[in-house]
Amino acid sequence: MRADMNLLAATALACFRVIAASSANSENYLSAYTVPGAFPTSVFASYYNDPTATSAQVQPVISDPVTHNIFPETLTDPENFPKNDTVDPHPLPPKASGSQLLKLAVQQIQSITNNSVFGNDTCAQCLASLEVAKFLVSAAPEQGPDLAVELCELFDYSSTCAVEYARTSIGAVLAQVVYFADVGGYDGQLICASQFNLCPMPATSPLNLTGWFAKPKPNPLPPPKQPSGERLKVLHLSDVHIDPRYATGSEANCTGYMCCRDNVFNSQSPNATVFPAPRFGAYLCDTPLSLLASAMEAIGPLTGTEESGFAFSLFTGDLTAHDSDNQYSRAFVEYSEIVIYEMFKRFLGPAPVYATVGNHDTYNQFQMSPYSIGGYLKAQYNWLYDHISSLWAYEGWLPEESLEFARTHYAGYTVKRTDGLRIISLDTNLWYTLNYFSYVNATEPDMYGIFRVLTDDLQDAEDAGDRVWLIGHVLSGWDGYSSQMNPTNLFYQIVDRFSPHVIANIFYGHTHEDQLSIFYANNGTVMSADTAQVVSWIGPSITPLENLNSGFRVYEVDSATFDIIDSHTWKSSVNEFPALDSQTQVGPTYEYEYSARQAYGRNITWGENDPLNATWWHLVTEQMELNPSLVQTFNTYQGKSSVMTAPCTGDCIPAKICYMRSGSASLSLQNCIPNYGSVQ
Repeated sequence: MRADMNLLAATALACFRVIAASSANSENYLSAYTVPGAFPTSVFASYYNDPTATSAQVQPVISDPVTHNIFPETLTDPENFPKNDTVDPHPLPPKASGSQLLKLAVQQIQSITNNSVFGNDTCAQCLASLEVAKFLVSAAPEQGPDLAVELCELFDYSSTCAVEYARTSIGAVLAQVVYFADVGGYDGQLICASQFNLCPMPATSPLNLTGWFAKPKPNPLPPPKQPSGERLKVLHLSDVHIDPRYATGSEANCTGYMCCRDNVFNSQSPNATVFPAPRFGAYLCDTPLSLLASAMEAIGPLTGTEESGFAFSLFTGDLTAHDSDNQYSRAFVEYSEIVIYEMFKRFLGPAPVYATVGNHDTYNQFQMSPYSIGGYLKAQYNWLYDHISSLWAYEGWLPEESLEFARTHYAGYTVKRTDGLRIISLDTNLWYTLNYFSYVNATEPDMYGIFRVLTDDLQDAEDAGDRVWLIGHVLSGWDGYSSQMNPTNLFYQIVDRFSPHVIANIFYGHTHEDQLSIFYANNGTVMSADTAQVVSWIGPSITPLENLNSGFRVYEVDSATFDIIDSHTWKSSVNEFPALDSQTQVGPTYEYEYSARQAYGRNITWGENDPLNATWWHLVTEQMELNPSLVQTFNTYQGKSSVMTAPCTGDCIPAKICYMRSGSASLSLQNCIPNYGSVQ
């Protein structure tokens, strides 16, 4: 009876959408498209299980085109996947000699003496504890993870300390960070403030740009390129977070994290499932393969690109599921890379996908060590850069020069397209607050050396008269809680120097939400339509985690200026997925959600073909100040129209406007009301 009711509901829903479908904003855009319910078995050559079954997610047999190894079924089997990675190396820092220990002791005592925050308070306690940890890992690095576990248990920091902080999880990374960081000075204060809330947040370090730029900013700016009137379609995908361990029918309303896995339950009903995980996904879960396939099937018909394809596509990172570190491994990351890139290649056509690395796209997750730490540890993440670059080569997305650069620059690269646009991909995990290596030598804003390279590339583009799109994963601004202040402060100054005449647009992901930030001249000292320079578009996610709908975006781009003339966003309502179970006639429906120009620009005098640039978006924020209901519209779209999104009222309204005007963590933390950044 239940299966018949589900089928009836799903079929009725699909029929309604077919009847209601109409052109949306353009004759090439559909209002809705309902994909077939059966999994497209031709996507993969073979499977470990029956790919037509509805009771479990498909388990394709995946071969690594780089190594030619076949990933075993046990890597992703929902009932039997690895719970602890003991195969991959987990390097520890080298032991220090006696003379080195003495030198370190003197240096750290000097730092403590000179640090004004010391006293009989929690900040002093935290800094002193870090000092003890530093000398322990310097003398006996293998004891670093054990110390982390014991301190976690002593202070009741977590209920799973032995799992989270063991050497095979994040313990080895923490040992490295304490070893290299100046824990008695700025680094230690930043750690104690950001990670434990035991110290006041240190101020953004003074920035000396003397000699940084080879040339001053042109004054006046060169004449802008003239629009061609021809519009290119560019797809923006982000945060897929494929979960090959997704267990259909498992608990989707679990007490722990994350749900839709065989090993989770609801504490109020430990022996009976409260909400069986739907085949196509749920709000507290990452993306099952069925949902990813549905999104890929829907993109072409919805965007009118089935025959033509896109001019190119952007993927702003995060391939893997939100597993805990002890369930992560290199193989798990590589598997996810291959599955997702193959799906992109199969469904998006021959044009390149320009991808960047997300904070979840490495092992240990979130971590990227700078080459400057030296020794054997500087190469500990080279396996990732080598593998992901080889896959980009395999898919034919990047030229050899860009691939070689990516292998030695944290998977970052520049592509000089023949149409006059340069794509510069940055590994913005370097400034992520959960990348613990970002706390090493934290007063140095370019610890990784990528801003020197970025500045030189932008100067070259300026000299050549080229336009540039920057892509990264972790945003530089918005509410300020994802990013370190010093590197994003330097990044802001670089963007100011080369905008708006060189940098046309910036693209991020990471938050899973539909957001945007504006960059202004002179570090945002005056925020106006006249000083607005460029915007960063923060793309919606494919994954529903947490409490969001699944979505993607298409930009209409002038082929000469590479300005964005309009953006179109589609979403799929995750709360409707349970009605699709136990049948294969219909799958998820992706629906047209909104056009940025129509949603926000009705009271702005703006030409039909004028770009949605920083000036236009600043005028939008001024309209939001006059009409707070426009902020509520933005808030709704931020969650991709999820039924789980709470309204934005009171302090939330000025906070959202402030976040939109904050391109760096420094500006956001300095200017904005906290705690309204997310709708999750």
